[in-house]
Amino acid sequence: MNVLSLFDGMSCGRLALDRLGVTVDKYYASEIDKYAITVAKYNFPDIIHIGDVKNIDIEQLPKIDLLIGGSPCQGFSFAGKRKGSSTKEGIEVTSLEQYLKLKDEGFEFDGQSYLFWEYIRILRELQKINPDLKFLLENVMMTKKWKDMFNTAVGCEPIMINSNLVSAQNRKRLYWTNIEVDGQPEDKGILLKDILETPQNNNIEYFGKDEINFEKVKPSIQKNILKHHDIIISTPKTTYIMPVKSSFSDNKVSIKKSITLRANNSCAYVLDRQNKTYRKLTPLECERLQTLPDNYTKAPYKNKTMSDTQRYKMIGNGWTVDVIAHILNGLHSDPTIDS
Repeated sequence: MNVLSLFDGMSCGRLALDRLGVTVDKYYASEIDKYAITVAKYNFPDIIHIGDVKNIDIEQLPKIDLLIGGSPCQGFSFAGKRKGSSTKEGIEVTSLEQYLKLKDEGFEFDGQSYLFWEYIRILRELQKINPDLKFLLENVMMTKKWKDMFNTAVGCEPIMINSNLVSAQNRKRLYWTNIEVDGQPEDKGILLKDILETPQNNNIEYFGKDEINFEKVKPSIQKNILKHHDIIISTPKTTYIMPVKSSFSDNKVSIKKSITLRANNSCAYVLDRQNKTYRKLTPLECERLQTLPDNYTKAPYKNKTMSDTQRYKMIGNGWTVDVIAHILNGLHSDPTIDS
């Protein structure tokens, strides 16, 4: 099959197809981040990168059997501005026709969330050529207003899958697809202690404040952890939120399941009971939370190893591969797909 992946990142879609044993003849990837492209090419040298999604001309491509992508989410996310897609003048964009008209008239758009309409543009163009086209679009949890807009534009309603079924990360995402999906993935029961580089001893249930070791934890967070340590250590919840005024993510300590990984890696401090440590997750641990192979993002870059900063960014922007594989597994039973 021929695949077109928009906003491809580090090619989690290709990894999912590979994991399923789906035969990929050509995999075309639209991505502009040079670091993510480097990782994708390092792991899959045969990927064909075709540049910016805004410049894609599908007439230059062969027949596409599968379109996948996760468009930028900041304008729709509860953690973002929640302004949807709009121009810099504040014109709210709510249909493909309106978007194309504004684009032709030279309007500039605010942020990156408007690129959702580029996915819809390409989806519509491909469907005219191949009525049997299969597609998958991923995005974040959002308000009813924007979800309804997505539903109308895509032509179907999404399914919600939380990555915590297949990994140790809480990551609720919406998936719009015309692939037949066999319900929710099986809960594998993976906990944070299972993916840490340092194995955890289940018998370690408590340690005192005077035993705490901090590794690269901000002083303000250290203060809060010390203040609330006794509550954190005994809570039955998967993630403890310290009752302090802080940034969106800096007041969270993960115990059983990680909170959602984000590109800026301000997300989670893990309680490592074996080493009596509060610390950030390592890049390798974050890869495991996204069900990536160990060191998948540790690619060479300009005669050096990819920096942790870039690894965190692409992992946070990426997909949970086993969730994508669960969805794409329906391709095996589709008679219109030669997989």
